[in-house]
Amino acid sequence: MFFKGKIIWIVFAILCFLAFLSACGYRFAGGGTLPSGINSVSVKILENRTSEIGIENTFTNDLIYEFTRKGKIASIDKADASLSGVIQSMSIETISHSGVHTSLERRVTFTLDLKLTDNNGKIVWSKAVSGDEAYDVVSAKLSTEQNRRNAISTLSTRLAEKVYNSLTEDF
Repeated sequence: MFFKGKIIWIVFAILCFLAFLSACGYRFAGGGTLPSGINSVSVKILENRTSEIGIENTFTNDLIYEFTRKGKIASIDKADASLSGVIQSMSIETISHSGVHTSLERRVTFTLDLKLTDNNGKIVWSKAVSGDEAYDVVSAKLSTEQNRRNAISTLSTRLAEKVYNSLTEDF
């Protein structure tokens, strides 16, 4: 009799736990749907207002990759909406140094203004997105430049994921 009562309590506890998980609204980031019934998006090449030549291609390609990965990309004539925007700013700052004039680590920061426009020209989503990434400064200038490019690439990938997740939050 004692054993049977214990099993009932264990089953009851498991059922309560499962009910709690299903009721708490937990889901993975970016697991929702695009706003306003949009199913597919075309990504227009971003406008570059920084001094970093060609960076618009890096950011645009990472956005296209992220939407392709999620199965939400389409050509401009078949998409329900288009994502466009501007790379507003890029800054580089020293975050650690070993002397007055010797940097050990720098941080690159980008700010993007993006908008999602439906086929009727209505803006259904608009947001400024920014992020930063640190990189090492070494004595060889070419290596430091490669570290900077790698940091920008990492940041671009992360911002593309952030944009997709922000678009599919389903508030």
